[in-house]
Amino acid sequence: MQYKDYYQTLGVERDAAADAIKRAYRKLARKYHPDVSKEADAEEKFKEVSEAYEALRDPEKRAAYDQIGAEGASAEEGFRARPDGGFDIHGGGYTGADAGDFSDFFRSVFGERFAARQYGAGGGEPRGGLRGQDHIARVELDLEDAFTGGIRTVSLRAPQVDADGRVINRERSLKVTIPKGVRSGQQLRLVGQGMPGVGTGEAGDLYLEIAFKAHRIFRVKGSDLILDLPVAPWEAALGATVQTPTPAGPVDLRIPAGSNGGRRLRLKGRGMPGKRPGDLYAVLRITLPSVDDDAARELYAKMAERMAFNPRASLGV
Repeated sequence: MQYKDYYQTLGVERDAAADAIKRAYRKLARKYHPDVSKEADAEEKFKEVSEAYEALRDPEKRAAYDQIGAEGASAEEGFRARPDGGFDIHGGGYTGADAGDFSDFFRSVFGERFAARQYGAGGGEPRGGLRGQDHIARVELDLEDAFTGGIRTVSLRAPQVDADGRVINRERSLKVTIPKGVRSGQQLRLVGQGMPGVGTGEAGDLYLEIAFKAHRIFRVKGSDLILDLPVAPWEAALGATVQTPTPAGPVDLRIPAGSNGGRRLRLKGRGMPGKRPGDLYAVLRITLPSVDDDAARELYAKMAERMAFNPRASLGV
């Protein structure tokens, strides 16, 4: 479905105030009104202008449209136009135009919610209320917050509609209960923290989509954690028990003798908590000691002399 740029249709900027949008609509509506215009495609142009104004005149519908942007072409949680038609180009109310003439794009954006909205005889404010729009915001958490859970204060930029009908982003701080073991990509619902309702309508909800900040030592894969574990050559060759960090604190991990770099050792249930806790995988990274004195150089020389070892034998050289 092709995206419609309603701002371009009316010839206004995306940050235009409500009065500027109304003036642009009235000018174009007079130009293309089928009763007075001599343009060949006046009726079609008039429908396009009316549709654009219907989308942008109402702050909540404008906010829903702005959230989609040119990359999207549908929105399941949007709104529908008022059921009683178009606009009066002189008084700013409705004409007798049929909202059903609006495009599939308009209906896909503004969905079903406006169908349930009741209006008075003059195209005035709703007699009932309209539930506010839901919003989704992305929040980055430290891995430790997700591991332990608890109440955290998060800051985010959320869209709000100002007095001129423009959608602006404002900083908000909210106290949020983080469930223990929350996953990256999971959404937390904050009831009533979305856009305010109209009239007696309740506020929408805010959905926080969880993402994890990059951790210093752990990588997250689903419910599992991955750790690069440095080991000395002799620990890998002879076997050893080494302390290994986990989010819950260090544990002892046995390194089997003859281990090579890249080997994955599993610590069952040491990943992210949950009904089925994830695992922690320690990936062995053999780390060589520095050669910064004569004694160390002598040891390496003896190893080279006594051990028939060719690390490139698998390459055929």
